[in-house]
Amino acid sequence: MTEHLAPIVVIGTGLAGYNLVKELRKLAPAQPVLMITADDGRNYSKPMLSTGFGKNKTADELAMATAADMAEQLGIVIRTNTRVTHIDPKAHKVFIGEEPVAYSKLVLAWGADVIAPRVQGDAQERIFSINDLQDYSRFRTAAAGKKRVLIMGAGLIGCEYANDMKDGGFAVDVVAPCEQLMPSLLPKEAAAAVQRGLESLGVRFHLGPLVSRIERHGEGVRATLSNGEMLDADLAVSAIGLRPRLELAVKAGLQTHHGVVVNRLLETSEPDIYALGDCAEVDGLVLLYVLPLMTAARALAKTLAGEPTPVSYGVMPVTVKTPVVPVVVAPPAAGSAGQWHIDAEGNDVQAEFRDESGQLRGYALTGARVMNKVALNKALPALLP
Repeated sequence: MTEHLAPIVVIGTGLAGYNLVKELRKLAPAQPVLMITADDGRNYSKPMLSTGFGKNKTADELAMATAADMAEQLGIVIRTNTRVTHIDPKAHKVFIGEEPVAYSKLVLAWGADVIAPRVQGDAQERIFSINDLQDYSRFRTAAAGKKRVLIMGAGLIGCEYANDMKDGGFAVDVVAPCEQLMPSLLPKEAAAAVQRGLESLGVRFHLGPLVSRIERHGEGVRATLSNGEMLDADLAVSAIGLRPRLELAVKAGLQTHHGVVVNRLLETSEPDIYALGDCAEVDGLVLLYVLPLMTAARALAKTLAGEPTPVSYGVMPVTVKTPVVPVVVAPPAAGSAGQWHIDAEGNDVQAEFRDESGQLRGYALTGARVMNKVALNKALPALLP
């Protein structure tokens, strides 16, 4: 197959991949597209994984469509349970084992991997990470009939799962080597409000130590913390963070840093290869959230359809799904000079990060104050104008 007759190949069928192809279909209905995914290709909303237990949803109930449904709906070919093993930018081919697949344009939308916990012990198979629908399905199966969950990590995902699993009827312990919840997102007053809310549900926090060992204990696990404390649970969940997938990009010679480095057109360092979503580093930014992903998908679809369109990020607030204390945060850029100004009443916190001139550079809202996000969004400068 010659290069100009080859399809656009998209690696990954998560939110980034599917939303890109949906947008592309609006602009180029006849463009041949091949999607390749290492999982079963079901279409689902990844943010909904951390609401599944509270809503008593199975993996099948969270899925919106099968890969076959999506292929028919979009008029594309989807290869499921298929892993790309090599990319040859010069030949414009990806390889599935020894099988070459030609592309005209290649889009990397393969997301991020969970950061594996470094713990000793013989209960590794009882430690779960929930990064996709299949992970969620495996964990739900393992959790059937269980009552106690240990969560490692008190960031956004750890807090969301703590709220969700408590709503789902579990006893929940959270362990994290930090002084507050979501330290990279929230000032301490907002973090304290979320902690109070989760504690009011019965979530128990162990902040400061980390889990150093997890061993089998009967049908469950026993975790030893670095301060010597021991916690018993039926299962453990690791929610210590995500890292953009880079291995294939590095082997292919693409420029990488924290993510696959792309410019504002989402072009990598090799011609006709693009990246978006959790694996991409756009103008120095790696944003593992939905709003920038959707914005990038719309821009890249136009570029692939023949209208080069640089991505622009406006205000990109992050909603944290902790219903007991709702949170919306637009964190200031790393290294921003300024200070937090706090107005708090109970768990209703409005924190504004302002520079020396008084310009708003970020905010964090909890509880009833989340209703003020619209006004604050209008005052914030765009992230990537």
